[in-house]
Amino acid sequence: MSRVSIFFYAAAFFAATALADVSYIHAGRVLADPANGRVLTNQTIVVRDGRVAELREGFVDGPGRVIDLRKKFVLPGLIDSHVHLCHENGPHDRMNRVTLTAADWAIQGARFAATTLRAGFTTVANLGDENDAIFALRDGIERGDVPGPRIIAAGHVLSPHGGDGDVHDYRPDVEVTIRRENLCSGADDCRRLVRNQIQRGADIIKIVATGSVLADVAQGVGLQFTDAELQAIVETAHGMGRRVTAHAHSTEGVNAALRAGVDSIEHGTFLDAESIELFKANGAYLVPTLLAGATVTEWANDPNGFLSAPARAKALDVGPKMLDAGRRAHAAGLKIAFGTDASVARHGTNAREFSLLVQAGLTPLQSIRAATVGAADHLGVSQRVGSLAPGKAADIVAVDGDPLTAIGELERIRFVMKGGVVYVDPRN
Repeated sequence: MSRVSIFFYAAAFFAATALADVSYIHAGRVLADPANGRVLTNQTIVVRDGRVAELREGFVDGPGRVIDLRKKFVLPGLIDSHVHLCHENGPHDRMNRVTLTAADWAIQGARFAATTLRAGFTTVANLGDENDAIFALRDGIERGDVPGPRIIAAGHVLSPHGGDGDVHDYRPDVEVTIRRENLCSGADDCRRLVRNQIQRGADIIKIVATGSVLADVAQGVGLQFTDAELQAIVETAHGMGRRVTAHAHSTEGVNAALRAGVDSIEHGTFLDAESIELFKANGAYLVPTLLAGATVTEWANDPNGFLSAPARAKALDVGPKMLDAGRRAHAAGLKIAFGTDASVARHGTNAREFSLLVQAGLTPLQSIRAATVGAADHLGVSQRVGSLAPGKAADIVAVDGDPLTAIGELERIRFVMKGGVVYVDPRN
């Protein structure tokens, strides 16, 4: 299906659903609440005004639309806790930074948002894109202007001057032109930046506590913020009702961010025994992004790949270790939320993360929990999404087979409903 037809297909269903605000979904098998793991059979999910009204035993109908999923396995809409919808990494990254506008990024984001929704992900946390682009996309989706997942948006990532979120390896006059308002130095300056970002519309605060793999600079993946800066960021964000998540690879970066009180760690590649104790003491989540690790490893091993020399060296060091970090975290009983870092891996391939989580030791059910009830708790949206319970958003997906025995089924989504609106229908 072409990109244009995807949009009009979703728009047509939006219009049709608006006329019929009650739907009766006949579900052959349904995992309504992944927390308890019970698979119900022969159920009717009654959807009214975009929300789950009730689950009834047997196949019943009434005044409204009947959706036949009697031969499908039904579960709540999936949640990806780490995406970047406005771009995909590739060989043109450096040029794109100096040629594309916020409007260009938003248009790209609309395309990737539709792709992500059709893959079954009805809620995402977008952890780093240009402010105007991602906030406009978030709000446009919420209004129903364009199809896409529900977005919890960070906007700009917060970085120290010269850190991972700064601009590197351009002429100084070009760097000044494209540098974002996302940099701080010193505790007071970091407090100011958090306040400014929330004022601009951030739902969550994302910081780069350490260097990253794909930055075109040979500064490694070590700690970048001071303890005082980290503490100021977390205190300010929490005081204004926002969670804080930290990109962190190195042991010292992971542990410093956890000691400062961040709510979650993205990646966590070199976590150690102290990290595990800090995670547990804080009740923090790990978002292991195993798909990103697998992807950068593939890129680094491609002799014709596009990575710069510094990025390739870091990818070869970090990428292969991420699966083992996920394995150690799970074995230690840490809370894990599903997240892919999509934009590294292609948008729409998010569900590949499930198989990697299973390789890291999670059962298929545990991996589904990470992408439903776990991710909803991690992002503070459990009252709205994560399970099919009365009053929650009618975010519903379905597959042909049983993902509890074959987790790869989630890579082949056959039905997608978000907020009572159907975007993928097996009858078409």
